[in-house]
Amino acid sequence: MLANLLIVLPIFALILTGWLARRLGALGPNATREVNRVVVYLALPALLFDITANAVPSQIWQPGFLAAFTAGCGTVFAFTIWFRMRQGSQLADAAIDGLNTSYANTGFMGFPLLLAVIGESAMAATLIATIVTACILFAFAIVLIESGLQTETRRRDITRKICLSLPKNPLLVAPLLGGMVMAAGIQVPEALDTYLKLLGGAASPCALIALGLFLADNSGRQPRAGTRVQNNLVALKLIAQPAVTWVIAVPVLRLPSEMAHIAVLLAALPTGTGPFMLAEFYEREALLTSRVVLITTVLSIGTLSLYLALVQ
Repeated sequence: MLANLLIVLPIFALILTGWLARRLGALGPNATREVNRVVVYLALPALLFDITANAVPSQIWQPGFLAAFTAGCGTVFAFTIWFRMRQGSQLADAAIDGLNTSYANTGFMGFPLLLAVIGESAMAATLIATIVTACILFAFAIVLIESGLQTETRRRDITRKICLSLPKNPLLVAPLLGGMVMAAGIQVPEALDTYLKLLGGAASPCALIALGLFLADNSGRQPRAGTRVQNNLVALKLIAQPAVTWVIAVPVLRLPSEMAHIAVLLAALPTGTGPFMLAEFYEREALLTSRVVLITTVLSIGTLSLYLALVQ
């Protein structure tokens, strides 16, 4: 448990930094939105492009692991959208809640945790999980959000607006361009690669600081959806996603024990900051998402430790 605490401690420290910066007046009331825009328009697109452009096809082609982890994410994502829409949520909000329950923090927590628990052999799978989560799942959620935000009744107008808005979204364009670079076998120039890593490295810290800023501005408020919905989303992320992934990896696909263990461990990670960035950017209920990110991160210290104790 101590090892897990040391891994998540920097996450709490960055959230606290944002919270204190707002409370002490170092950053003003518009800081949350502006810091988040830095992430959405600059840092995260650079990170997504860098990840996909520098990926090695032979390393990321692990079909068994890819199927298990993707199916686990997709099942929980789809179920959450169905569940929340049955409760009366709009598609845009339901898509963000789908990310709340399936968007594992593979980038910030996955690499150090898997390196400590399993070693270098888990790094390729962790990269695959990061691409699935931050690129594919994220992109699919954005398409659903953009679709849900169109209120016109004419299907042709809705399709036209969606088709015009998606190419303008840097979070979709960046990984697509990076994938094209990878597929073409183009080597990213060293100077450009350094630039991308410097800019992309700001994505996670700035997103966590933005989360702290937001929590400082909204302390004492309760999510409109209520604590019951919040608790359901937390349970889906920390319990349902790793459980579904285990079922797919072990009884269904019969993956080797270490590969199945890696898939479940990555699925058991808490919610990353991606859903919060989208909720804030699209002006949806960011308070619910921020609570889910914070609570799953805190509780994951115990759930990850319990899982590791059971399998070791």
